[in-house]
Parts: sequence; structure tokens; C-alpha cells
Amino acid sequence: MEEQIVYEDNHLLVINKKVGQLVQGDKTGDESLLDSIKNFIKIRDGKPGNVFLGLVHRIDRPTSGLVIYAKTSKALSRLTQMVKNREVKKTYWAVVGKEIIPQSQRLIHYLKKNEKNNKASVFTKVTEGAKESILTYTVIKTLDNYLLLEIDLETGRHHQIRAQLSKTGVPIKGDLKYGAPRSNPDGGINLHARKLEFVHPVTKENIVITAPVPQNDAIWRACEEN
Repeated sequence: MEEQIVYEDNHLLVINKKVGQLVQGDKTGDESLLDSIKNFIKIRDGKPGNVFLGLVHRIDRPTSGLVIYAKTSKALSRLTQMVKNREVKKTYWAVVGKEIIPQSQRLIHYLKKNEKNNKASVFTKVTEGAKESILTYTVIKTLDNYLLLEIDLETGRHHQIRAQLSKTGVPIKGDLKYGAPRSNPDGGINLHARKLEFVHPVTKENIVITAPVPQNDAIWRACEEN
């Protein structure tokens, strides 16, 4: 657990989540990062009682990268509001097939979550029950068979990046749910929460955190090479 902590102080703890890890408990009953971190802190800091830890935002189980947890209720309430107000800047990396697409593009769609299949339906115009979803992508690297996109999110919808890129004709590598031709060996997808920028909710310091990509994936390693 210790090697996954990329930032920690008295109020916050930021984890570089691995593919397959749950950010919080769900119906699978698998152990979540929330529980694992609580246990880790309890042992490391010798805490006799319960450890307070709150999840500020989520990323999908097959995705890797940065997740913020709050160690105090004050930090949790302030950060949750900041996320709602879009005051936490999130930058993602995604690996997609080598298609002919604009070098940079702002995508605006309308997404509707389908609870039955846990998937987002994508519409190109205002649709009842669908929420406006906006992101901007830029191609930042070209590999032999893939493109590396850097994505800035303006909204935070369910499966937003996965659904919008798929609708644009470039599903994320490994993302069978949204049209990728084959799965990844680890069952994950090549979507990584790369960077977070925000003002610390208590100290007011400007925080910028970048997470290394998964090193067990040769494509990801190639993306990070100069």
C-alpha cells in the first residue's frame, strides 16, 4: 500500500490506483482501497479506534491512476464541494487505436446512464434524461499501432471518457464494453488518471500531483518514454 501513496498530509491522501482495484466497496464484496487504506493507517500510525477516511471522487475499476481520499471531515466536505464546482482539474491519459482523428478536439455529447448494463448511452443532441458531457483531447504521442491522448475533463459523468471516445470512433484499448476489439491481459483498460491540480482545502496551497503509468504494461511504458 505504501508504494501507492503519491501524496499525504494531515488532511489528504492521494493514491495511484492499480487496474482492478475498487475505490470503495460494491456488490462484489471484494476488498476496496478505502478499507485497505484504513487498515494500513491504523497499523502504521498505531491508532486504537476507527480511522476516518472519506472518498472524494471515483474512478472506474478497470482504470488506473489518481484518487483522492480525505483524512478529516473538514477536508472531505470542502473537497467534495470543490469537485462539484469543477475546481479540481483532472487530466487523463488514454491509449486508443491509430485512427485518423483531429490532433485536438473538444467533444460535447449527452450521456445517459443505463443502470441495467452499467453503461452510458451517448447522444449528439439534447436528450431527455441525458447530461451534457464535455472533454477536450489532444494527441500527445504516436506509437506504432496506437495514439496517446491527453484528456481534460470539463464534466465528470459516468464512464464519460470511455463513452465519448468510443462515440468518436476511437474506443480505449482493452475497453470491450465500449467497442475495443479485444481485452487487455490484466482485464483493465488503458485509461489512466494522470494528473490532479487543486487548491488545498485547508492550507490553500496549490497542489499538482502526477501519477506514473502502470509499469507492467509495455504500451504504457512506451507512452512515458521520451
